[in-house]
Amino acid sequence: MMAAATVLYFASLRDAAGVASESVEAAGDLRGLYETLRARHGFALPPERLRVAVDGEFARWEQPVRAGSEIAFIPPVSGG
Repeated sequence: MMAAATVLYFASLRDAAGVASESVEAAGDLRGLYETLRARHGFALPPERLRVAVDGEFARWEQPVRAGSEIAFIPPVSGG
């Protein structure tokens, strides 16, 4: 079953996608969603290099995509 969710992009992912956020229809888990979006937008980073958050809280890649959720893919932050 497909779930409508909002995906937020940061840093290099936002640059690659060309948008800060988009609405998606997804089924399955967060890893599968990222891989689909990675293929669409040409993201260089594998999931292992990212953090994923759902509705403002860090989540596990195996967590299913829930309808109405806000998903953030967060690349490593450089500098410091």
